[in-house]
Amino acid sequence: MQLGSGMPDGTLCTPHGMKKDFDGWNEQKKQTNDRREAPFYHSRELWWCALGVNVGSEQDGSGAEYRRPILILKGLSADTCLVIPLTTSAQQHPLRSAIGKVEGKDAHALLSQMRVIDRKRLVRKIGYLDKTVFEGIRKTVRGML
Repeated sequence: MQLGSGMPDGTLCTPHGMKKDFDGWNEQKKQTNDRREAPFYHSRELWWCALGVNVGSEQDGSGAEYRRPILILKGLSADTCLVIPLTTSAQQHPLRSAIGKVEGKDAHALLSQMRVIDRKRLVRKIGYLDKTVFEGIRKTVRGML
């Protein structure tokens, strides 16, 4: 089967050979959407977030629950916020800022993957990012615009 083509089990192979389970994520996404209560959040907080399976090179969550840690950059409304996904990959890139350790692992903010999410996607609060590091991230983001 060619890369980029659909598989019989509902997954899709990307040009990089990775399988994306869109059908599995859709089931999880329905449950996420049906949550009656969602946690409150504040800027500078780090959370585990149900990012799901996304299109092409957009950052995915991982594991059976399609989660990834994120940094809350800014609240936009009572229900939505601007977030930056995090990675433990040490790959160097101008839009990949080191933020220190998150749950014992060196983490980097994927500034190029910034996006708006509904707070229903927030799963578990990890803690807060250091104020100085957070201000550096905000300054870099402003420079991107």
